[in-house]
Amino acid sequence: MKIGVPAEVKAFENRVAMRPAGVELLCRDGHEVQVQSGAGKGSGFSDEEYERVGAKIVDDAAALWDSSEMIVKVKEPLKQEFPLMRRGQIIFTYFHFAADRELTEAVRDSGAIAIAYETVQEANRSLPLLIPMSEVAGRMAVQEGAKYLEKTFGGRGVLLSGVPGTPRAEVVVLGGGIVGANSAKIAAGMGALVTILDVNLERLRYLDDVMPSNVSTVYSDLHTVRDAISKADVVIGSVLLPGKKAPHLIVEEDLKYMQPGAVIVDVAIDQGGCVETSHPTTHHDPTFEVDGVMHYCVTNMPGAVPRTSTFALTNSTFPYARKLADQGWHAACGSSQPLLHGLNVVEGKVTHAGVAEAFGMKFVEPASVV
Repeated sequence: MKIGVPAEVKAFENRVAMRPAGVELLCRDGHEVQVQSGAGKGSGFSDEEYERVGAKIVDDAAALWDSSEMIVKVKEPLKQEFPLMRRGQIIFTYFHFAADRELTEAVRDSGAIAIAYETVQEANRSLPLLIPMSEVAGRMAVQEGAKYLEKTFGGRGVLLSGVPGTPRAEVVVLGGGIVGANSAKIAAGMGALVTILDVNLERLRYLDDVMPSNVSTVYSDLHTVRDAISKADVVIGSVLLPGKKAPHLIVEEDLKYMQPGAVIVDVAIDQGGCVETSHPTTHHDPTFEVDGVMHYCVTNMPGAVPRTSTFALTNSTFPYARKLADQGWHAACGSSQPLLHGLNVVEGKVTHAGVAEAFGMKFVEPASVV
């Protein structure tokens, strides 16, 4: 199979979808791998490293897309890439369709086969290709929250740990999944008082057992969320409904209960955000203020630490990419339930229920197209 690894075009996105080690294995398997010139630079990989393991370096993105049967990316195609997609081409990347109608329609109309990292799901309901970036984003959320809590960045001027004789900052984590657990772990390690809210009592019991004593767990409802955020210095939104648009756990009216200069880090922004007042931002211009509350809503947080993120991501994605290359998408998705869950759009058909529901589109069972 001819596999293309393009350079990412999203602003300040420095990750790359495949390391030289993965390229070497695919070439040994008999596949042809093309890497766009400069694609690995942000993660510390030169064109020469890719060439040494068998990759062909291609300067032009359009030429790479045109000649590749499968495109392996990190982030969803942007507008300038829409015309490059074509019927029958496999595109394996993060899509987050439910938050973006224009992208969904463009991929549907192209006739491409979209396999989304974020909905590949194992039998135990874990999301193996979302977990590594959720771990990165969860840990980053605390350091970004701590930074923007500084007065020079518009925050309350509070140190997470405090010092002897002063109160510690209060960090509220909405959602106890991978992002939430990692956020709580780092915030607790920095000395903050942490509250995790979730509706899954079994998960709350687990977190209560494994977290340090400065982390408390609370069942999430309208009142407990409002009470928690009214005391919070930093709120981290980490709610996930796989493949679906994130629910709004904080609405605009709730901001009036928050302290001026408090910081919201909405990690769920890729799926539309779990805060009503959130909108996507970039690493170049990451924050905005609404009713005195700072909002940090960068849609590709792990792109700021590309070396770590690329290693973490490709460790997980490579086995699936290899299976798709070796077997083709029909056979791979037919024999792998996790990859079948990853099918979101196939040759004009929407094959993920959450995406179809988000936009009122017709849903086609993925099993019927393989």
